[in-house]
Amino acid sequence: MHSQSSSHVFDSYPPKLAPATPLTHPELVASLEATLEQRQPGPVWLFAYGSLIWRPECPAVAVRRARVHGYHRGLYLWSQLHRGTPEQPGLVLGLDRGGSCSGFAYQLPDEQLDDHLLALWKREMPDGSYRPRWLNCHLEDGSKVQALGFVLKRNLPCYAGSLPDDILNRVLTEACGHFGSTLEYVERTITALRAHAMPDRNLEALLQRYRRAPLLEAIPG
Repeated sequence: MHSQSSSHVFDSYPPKLAPATPLTHPELVASLEATLEQRQPGPVWLFAYGSLIWRPECPAVAVRRARVHGYHRGLYLWSQLHRGTPEQPGLVLGLDRGGSCSGFAYQLPDEQLDDHLLALWKREMPDGSYRPRWLNCHLEDGSKVQALGFVLKRNLPCYAGSLPDDILNRVLTEACGHFGSTLEYVERTITALRAHAMPDRNLEALLQRYRRAPLLEAIPG
């Protein structure tokens, strides 16, 4: 499954991106409140498909293997803070249209729920690059829950879409941010998915191509 960028074409690295503008605290709170207004009655579930699998932000009272249909996981979002810098942006995962995605559904505790969700918002929504959505999650026992997931906004300049391997290889070699490198992020996600018998073939193929690639030559920037 591949994503196509509708309006942004990146053919060089580093890309020419406008600096990321962090959301203010009131903007974060307003985004969280607007999302919660759309939730159905009952427990709050969170769908984890990337780093939230191996570095959860919130405690959970229940954890279930889950799958979401209509979206797939892809390394499609430029990161100027967590996994890169403005000078050498990294990439992070997001949910994009089409296919399906395996992961985990976490049931969050009612106690201190607002505090836990605000911490989650500060981590996942620092500049509003994702669209929080309530997704239909199919659990391993056949039941369904509505879970919070972070979906890509294709209209933003930080949406990378599918990138050619020469640029992906540069990112995996060079990009490192506040939380570490893009390469570490990809490796840890692959390891976590493998450990739970949920391998992501696209991510694994990307990493295999990177490891087989010859020494990098300069890409015009």
